[in-house]
Amino acid sequence: MQDFSMQDKMRIVQELVPGKQITLAHIIANPDAILYKKLGLDPAVEYSKSAIGIITLSPSETAIIAGDIAIKASGAELGFVDRFSGTLITTGTVSEVEASMNAICDYCKNKLGFTICEITKT
Repeated sequence: MQDFSMQDKMRIVQELVPGKQITLAHIIANPDAILYKKLGLDPAVEYSKSAIGIITLSPSETAIIAGDIAIKASGAELGFVDRFSGTLITTGTVSEVEASMNAICDYCKNKLGFTICEITKT
């Protein structure tokens, strides 16, 4: 058995240094109703809409701005906004969700100087 003294212990300091970036932008077309339920969305209302958009932004407070842009850019609705993790979930038709994601990415890139990832779709 090894004896560790205070001198032998390693101290690790972790810091979050957010960049100005969109790290994930994904559209799920025609998800199963169970996915809506697991996300805390009402499948009876949302399932007919046919798409879910997921976007993660840093700094995390940008999710508030992104939520505003999403609902103004299209008929998409907000499913979830978390200003602490930077996560935004939108629902709507595929074209509504896609329009909202494009508007968010365009604004963040052109007005806020963000680094933007590709919008992916399944």
